[in-house]
Amino acid sequence: MQLSTTSPTNGLLAALPAAERGQLLSRSAVVQLRHAQMLYEVGEPIAQIYFPLTAMVSLLIVLDDGLEIETAAVGHEGMVGLPVALGAEADGHRGVVQVPGEALLLEAGALREALAGLPSLQPLLLRYAQFCFVQAGTAAACNDRHAINERCARWLLEAHDRVHADRFPLTQHYLAAMLGVQRPSVTVAAGMLQQAGLITYQRGHITILDRERLEEASCECYRRIVTEYQRLLGHAW
Repeated sequence: MQLSTTSPTNGLLAALPAAERGQLLSRSAVVQLRHAQMLYEVGEPIAQIYFPLTAMVSLLIVLDDGLEIETAAVGHEGMVGLPVALGAEADGHRGVVQVPGEALLLEAGALREALAGLPSLQPLLLRYAQFCFVQAGTAAACNDRHAINERCARWLLEAHDRVHADRFPLTQHYLAAMLGVQRPSVTVAAGMLQQAGLITYQRGHITILDRERLEEASCECYRRIVTEYQRLLGHAW
């Protein structure tokens, strides 16, 4: 399947020169990712790289008791399988699809070849790696310092940006795991945002009703992440 000129794009690929982007696209294929699909497991060789278009993928740390904690989410702004670009074979995360949708699939071997042959690709992916460090650090600081309703608003804004839709599937169990809190705390936070008319939450789906006021309800961490992405990648979030 080929991308049309009106298809959703991936921010990383859009930041490449047109000729290099075309070479990568010629080696890739558009695939449909399913909810809860595991893209790779902790410590296992990464065989395929994904550049999300409308899907959203969570990178999860898995504790000894089986508890999963999200350290990063990846949508159309990034890629899944970054360790391969950094010279590693595997990741310490589990990659799981949280919001279904489309992605570009590239075999890991093809990415390694592209890194050797496309001069703009490696510097771009190194800058993306720097963004990921900043994003993870910002999320850690946010979780430690800001109120749950502000953090919830931040996460919903990021998800809204990534999935190209006002309505998307999201369970309270998953949102609690993403924010590192117990489910009752998420119920209260989401209820506050819903009562304020910013979102609705029904049957495992979130609908963003008032994007502007949701940004006002968020802490500064959302703006920090967006600004850092634009600074490092030279492309709109």
